[in-house]
Amino acid sequence: MLLPSLLICVACIIRFSYSLDTFVAAVYEHVPFFPDPSQAPVTQEEALALMNRNIDVLERAVITAAQKGAHIIVTPEYAICCFDLSRETVFPYLEDIPDPAVNWIPCNDPHRFGQAPVQKRLSCIAKNNSIYFAANIGDKKPCNTTDSSCPPDGYYFYDTTVVFDPEGKLIARYHKYHLFFGESQFNVPEKPEISTFDTPFGKFGIFICYDILFYNPAVVLVTQHNVDTIIFTTAWFNTLPHYSAIHFHSSWALAMRSNLLSSNIHNITLDMTGSGIFSPNMLGQYYYNKTVNEGHLLISELNSYTRNITGWSPVTWHEYASQIKKPLPSSKVFRQNLLLDNYTMIELTDPRGYTSVCHHHLCCHLNYSMLEKRNDEVYVLGAYDGYHGPHQVFYVEICTLVKCTSLETCHVATDNAYTKFEFFSLAGTFQSTIVYPEVLLSGVQLDLKIFQVLKDGRLVSRRKVCSKALLSVNLLGRNYMKDPTDLNVSTLS
Repeated sequence: MLLPSLLICVACIIRFSYSLDTFVAAVYEHVPFFPDPSQAPVTQEEALALMNRNIDVLERAVITAAQKGAHIIVTPEYAICCFDLSRETVFPYLEDIPDPAVNWIPCNDPHRFGQAPVQKRLSCIAKNNSIYFAANIGDKKPCNTTDSSCPPDGYYFYDTTVVFDPEGKLIARYHKYHLFFGESQFNVPEKPEISTFDTPFGKFGIFICYDILFYNPAVVLVTQHNVDTIIFTTAWFNTLPHYSAIHFHSSWALAMRSNLLSSNIHNITLDMTGSGIFSPNMLGQYYYNKTVNEGHLLISELNSYTRNITGWSPVTWHEYASQIKKPLPSSKVFRQNLLLDNYTMIELTDPRGYTSVCHHHLCCHLNYSMLEKRNDEVYVLGAYDGYHGPHQVFYVEICTLVKCTSLETCHVATDNAYTKFEFFSLAGTFQSTIVYPEVLLSGVQLDLKIFQVLKDGRLVSRRKVCSKALLSVNLLGRNYMKDPTDLNVSTLS
């Protein structure tokens, strides 16, 4: 009876006992069984039954990924529990997740830290398939109600991602720091956590969903802790022409020179889709589908050590644009809201040429050539320099070439375009030191090989792109130093 377990153990030792220059990663986009937010609180047995329905699906994805040679698999935020619940209704879904320093394999010793059936099952899935397994669950920590920061119910609740190694050991735990609006069932940790773990194929770090838009912990993990690959569990609502899952997440990997294993929820009704295995050298793949309501497994081989990419040199994002004279005021310039931000815009009236537009200190410069100027589509060059959205929680500088159905409706997102460009070059006078380059094609599709970023800050087409219609071309700068709600940015150069 011991032989199967012995063979698994030996296979695990052989597979992970030496350093790997490449590794096989998997991410799974999951269609979850959500709790009913209108229900009264359920029992722990009822909560566990729903979570097990989700884990059943995730386990099948893990088994398939392991059989195909994956070393690690990432599953989404809220894939198991806790979406859209209140503090009262979320409690039965939570477990006490200990610090990984306790050296614990829940599969072998499930009752060491109280009742932990979810952690036990996740641990056993990792162990039985000899794979690193990242999953998102809820953590509860008791607190003293006499402490003014302790919630009235006597607990801190955290949106949490955990990682189990191929032996089933809990090796990482991360509590989400930047909660999205409406996630009132959870608490914010006292400070951003830095959660990393080492593998035979590089150093990994973790953050969750909305965290990616902020300096700490997202940028800190890469720039100060030399992380090669990010575990990114997310439940991402897509918004165009900016902040949509696949083009922002892929651009983050490019700009930060880090692999990003991005696993998203799949829910067509809520416009949640877009997962990917992204890398700074344009390896990997992605999934974005708003028509089919089913899960999807991605598997791809990546380089393990992204910090040692040869041929990379830093970009001075304002160098090219700062040499261009600021354009004179023009009657063709107009203002319009785009994702609640009031952009300065100018229409591309000719099939080819050069145009500029400025907003505050940011001037955006575009050189372009269309294969054909269509009468049924409008393209504009837009600039925005300021705080994003009604809550104004972070500061952005954006240069965007974007397709509109008309000049009056640029604020209305569109998924499709038909105009094809032979060439484009976009640059801006950014104060941001970190800028995310994005090119999105019609149908909300990616092709990372059609563009490149030059050292002087220009985002240019690598070759003629006339075979593919452009939806948008963006340079999204994040001036983290101006964020009113972020912490510990003093070391940003």
